[in-house]
Amino acid sequence: MYVVCVSVHVKPDKVSEFIRATLDNARNTRLEGGNLRFDVLQSEEDPARFTLYEAYRAKDDFPIHQQTEHYLRWKRTVADWMAQPRIGLKHKSVFFGDSEG
Repeated sequence: MYVVCVSVHVKPDKVSEFIRATLDNARNTRLEGGNLRFDVLQSEEDPARFTLYEAYRAKDDFPIHQQTEHYLRWKRTVADWMAQPRIGLKHKSVFFGDSEG
């Protein structure tokens, strides 16, 4: 399994719009054959900070996701709403759910 955690800091006046656009991307991503999970998390301390937790069956499924229409639409839509560039951290799974790797 391959996991990507994306940290996003959104301009405060764009939070509601960001959530709408991101939920569209998340819901469509969950329909992808290689996607296992897509969670959208909002910070309690700063509602303009988000973490996107994405889990894929294999590392090769992530670049496939990045070529989908819904991802490209999300990327274009939210680009100007960022208070700073988003940061994506990529991980290999050591333990997930009830099984290893």
